[in-house]
Amino acid sequence: MNPYVLTTLLASLGLGTTLTFASSHWLLAWMGLEINTLAIIPLMTQHHHPRAVEATTKYFLTQATAAAIILFASTTNAWISGEWYMTSMSNPIATAMILAALALKIGLAPMHFWMPEVLQGLDLSTGLILSTWQKLAPLALIIQTAPAFHPLLLTTLGLMSALVGGWGGLNQTQLRKILAYSSIAHMGWMIIVLQHAPQLTLLTLLTYILMTSAAFLTLKLSYTTKISTLATTWSKSPLLTATTLLVLLSLGGLPPLTGFMPKWLILQEMVKQDLPLTATVMALTALISLYFYLRLCYTMTLTISPNTITSTTPWRIQTNQASTPLALSTVLALGLLPITPTIMM
Repeated sequence: MNPYVLTTLLASLGLGTTLTFASSHWLLAWMGLEINTLAIIPLMTQHHHPRAVEATTKYFLTQATAAAIILFASTTNAWISGEWYMTSMSNPIATAMILAALALKIGLAPMHFWMPEVLQGLDLSTGLILSTWQKLAPLALIIQTAPAFHPLLLTTLGLMSALVGGWGGLNQTQLRKILAYSSIAHMGWMIIVLQHAPQLTLLTLLTYILMTSAAFLTLKLSYTTKISTLATTWSKSPLLTATTLLVLLSLGGLPPLTGFMPKWLILQEMVKQDLPLTATVMALTALISLYFYLRLCYTMTLTISPNTITSTTPWRIQTNQASTPLALSTVLALGLLPITPTIMM
């Protein structure tokens, strides 16, 4: 892709998200979301592969539907209450519609069906943008309007997403689909705690972005998109295999890795709010998710692919990809648990 075009598109992505962040008016927020959607579409189709075009079409249709629902619901609310501001959502039907549309935007269950399909059709770098940056604007809107939503609705969305994200990933062999289901599960964790402690939602989002970036950049460095290919990575780069194993366990939420911190704080907060049953169900869904991360770890470190020789292969062509972002995100995805008390302050 032409570097000027790429720069323009990435700048538009940044602009769309920043507009949505800065807005308190529904029309401006809608405009930001639209700029965001339109800027990522050329990035998704840049390889001109039928799978990429199909994924882009699916993505465009779902995002356009969600944007139309947001516009309709905010207009309805403005018509009834005379207010365009996000903080004055008085009409319950408009509020429920806005939540449904924003859930469709970020792929919360039961509006998650587009997410694995779209991510599967994209290359890993665009997939990374879709899984991290594209979640920011809708989540900012959800956090801003959270007081207006019914608590039961948020809890249901959170529980369903965590459950679907764990359950859907069990049967997958494609790594991008597994990461899509992992994303759905993490979104569930963010939404479940939103009504009680919005700052924990932001913390979970930050750790999720770090861990997902590390996972995507690792797969991009080793050109891996299927579980079966994972078994060959240890002979190419043993050290990368070891860190990937830890990143996957961090995504699963095992101590003493970064991924344990948000889950631990969320469960603690829910027990504080006198919701022991919800906390138990969330902990059990985390166990389901952990199974498929462990499956990846097992394939990667404890199995030998039939066509692999046991020595390291020094004659392989050295990669020309930048490894600094991968190194940074891996370190952050593994080592942030000790600063939990600082974050709590």
